[in-house]
Amino acid sequence: MENMEIETGKTQADFIREDLNFDIDPKDPSTKAALADHPVDEWIDILGNGQLRKKVIKEGQSGTRPNTTDYCTLKIIGKLESGKIVEEHENITIQLGDVEVVQGLDLAIALMNVGEIAVVEVASRFAYGTLGVEPDIPPNATIWYTVELKSFHLETDLDTLSISKRKEIGNKKRLRGNWWFARNEHTIAIQCYRRALDFLVPSNNAATDEIEESATDTELQDLLENRMAVYNNLTAAQIKTEAYDAALKNVENVLTCQPQNIKALFRKGRIYHLKGEHSLAYATFLQAAKLDPESKAIRQELAILKKKNVKDAQHEKNLYRKMLGTQKMNSTGTKNQKNKNRDSNKLAWSLICGAAVTIAGVLIYKFTS
Repeated sequence: MENMEIETGKTQADFIREDLNFDIDPKDPSTKAALADHPVDEWIDILGNGQLRKKVIKEGQSGTRPNTTDYCTLKIIGKLESGKIVEEHENITIQLGDVEVVQGLDLAIALMNVGEIAVVEVASRFAYGTLGVEPDIPPNATIWYTVELKSFHLETDLDTLSISKRKEIGNKKRLRGNWWFARNEHTIAIQCYRRALDFLVPSNNAATDEIEESATDTELQDLLENRMAVYNNLTAAQIKTEAYDAALKNVENVLTCQPQNIKALFRKGRIYHLKGEHSLAYATFLQAAKLDPESKAIRQELAILKKKNVKDAQHEKNLYRKMLGTQKMNSTGTKNQKNKNRDSNKLAWSLICGAAVTIAGVLIYKFTS
């Protein structure tokens, strides 16, 4: 654990104001949440909207705040407004920033010093939301946490981890992503899946190569399958957030290694369907149907897409007809114009000739009479 104190007797607010030349107001609620030391028994509005507040009830060691990705060991007790305890952990270790606890706690712990005990009031939006957790936490519940930051240590260099350890941590983060996904928190789920891939995807350096060379084929195959599961889940979450291009890229990562992965083919077909690329979607689902002809979901997609492809084809025909009709009209209009011009020319010559005959008749009459 590193001592994060800047200078003895100098607060973080002093450092920001004097050394970095930023004009900050230490009394501003949002700014207070980011300063090194929080006054005891004073509520700090971390987000500035009243939905996440923190109060120090016992000061910790100044200048010892953890950073993102540090492993923090904590004591946590969570209570409802009624005083009922709904969460209790004596020695829980989390990786800060990876949302391994509710969002509000993840943010508040980053503002604690080692040895500090604080009360953190977390509104439902940053706790368990509209779903709650059966049977103890009702929907839309505010939770009051008493938190003690016992210690923290830095994250181990990923490249030095064994295959089994990388798989263990990666799967833990994947399962956390699944938990968030089930709660319709798809953006947080994406964050968890990406962190899982940090552990499950090779780094392509000498240290990693050496570790993988010493691993068994079974271990490497397990790591690959875990990685494909994360890519598949990440694709599902990105579809929910309408990040279709990113989802397509991730599902292709699966199909490159596992061309017959039905789940990946289904999601690829869904992406094309949602993007309006119906012919590509139909072809993808046909491929999936060959692998799983009994799937009702695949057959349903094919039935829907067949109708849409017919409709798309008819729409294209109508467009072509309209285009050809316009060209024909233009051609007919040009022809009529030419005929009209020719008729106008004939009429003009007829008038000229008639006038000439009349004048000649007048002259003959004049000179012969």
